[in-house]
Amino acid sequence: MKPIQVILIGAGNRGTTYTDIMAEMPEKFQVVAVAEPIESRRNHIKELHHLPADRCFTHYDQLLALGKIADLAVIATMDRQHFDPAMKAIQLKYDLLLEKPIAPTAEECVAIRKAADENHCKVVICTVLRYTRIYRMLKDIIASGKVGNVLSINHEECVGNIHQSHSFVRGNWGNEGRSSGMLLQKSCHDLDLLQWLLDKKCRHIQSFGTLTYFRKENAPEGAPEYCIQGCPHGETCQYNAIKLYLDEKSNSWFRTACTRLHAPTNADVEKAISTTQYGKCVFKCDNDVVDHQTVNMFFEDDVTVTFTMNCFNRGGRFIHIMGTKGEIRAALDSNSPIELYNIVTDSTESIPMTGSDGILGGHGGGDQGIIETLYEYLNGCYAGPSIPTIDESCYNHLLAFAAEQSRLTNTVVDVEAFVQSLG
Repeated sequence: MKPIQVILIGAGNRGTTYTDIMAEMPEKFQVVAVAEPIESRRNHIKELHHLPADRCFTHYDQLLALGKIADLAVIATMDRQHFDPAMKAIQLKYDLLLEKPIAPTAEECVAIRKAADENHCKVVICTVLRYTRIYRMLKDIIASGKVGNVLSINHEECVGNIHQSHSFVRGNWGNEGRSSGMLLQKSCHDLDLLQWLLDKKCRHIQSFGTLTYFRKENAPEGAPEYCIQGCPHGETCQYNAIKLYLDEKSNSWFRTACTRLHAPTNADVEKAISTTQYGKCVFKCDNDVVDHQTVNMFFEDDVTVTFTMNCFNRGGRFIHIMGTKGEIRAALDSNSPIELYNIVTDSTESIPMTGSDGILGGHGGGDQGIIETLYEYLNGCYAGPSIPTIDESCYNHLLAFAAEQSRLTNTVVDVEAFVQSLG
């Protein structure tokens, strides 16, 4: 099979992550063009993939004006810039690897799904947890019948307090008007994962959540607008931007995010935390997304599911699956084993997960996994359970929108009626 030709639209963290992995598989993928407005990011792609200057663009319209020059478009722009390039690429008959969420509104998600179906395009959404070793193992255990019929799942996404401050307070996804709601942006991973593990439809959904802590009224007395201006609480504050971005040299994710540069210098970082929101007091930003939220779901066959997203923790994902013959406990943290308890024999089996990358290591291997699987899928030789159709991904995204409707209206939402209302 020949390499899949790829164009990249958006060379930030996620777009670079996927195409860096592709660069390690030259026999499978070849990136042939890039559209990215920031020069240092664009140049990284140009140099890594040996692109000519006439295949490097500042805007995706310039790239898409060339017509269909490749097989696959990787779209990894910001949430509110997904819809337009996705629709234009689909009209050109590109298959897509589209960063999650599909789009920031339910109507746009449905429109992309319909366009993909009408144009016979394969659209793969980057819900990468499906491709991790641990969740594929859980899928297999459930399918084996070892725990009988699953009746309940409790699932936690522990975002981590520092991650929350970086991405969802100071960063790109803290304000819903600029990006999307917290549940959609951060946790469409998890809602997708739960539906995939159960392979059932959700019937009713209910949600509660608020922004409670990262608010202006919780700022310590005397705190300036920017940490670098000399905060009297700087030595003891875990959110001190000087410590997180300037003093900590090894965290390239934080340094590249705050400067929006591929290889920032200390001077670049200092400028960023002096002039952008990444350097502001964490209690004085324009964030409005929730910092904790719970979703209750009632699936087919009377299966109950509780999902909790909370940032006041170290970080990680934890799941407890309860069936008629046993239970499973597992964690996407580091090397924790899967614990499988058999009710019938009153025995416990421990399944080692040694070598897991953990939550910060490429999403537990999911980033690598989706690219490897994508090659087989696009070549028509993938027989595994991980890759969803765009119809399935869209449906699972609509669970996030239904949950948000519940949260805002204090109601229990009938999922089928909600989906039908969107056509």
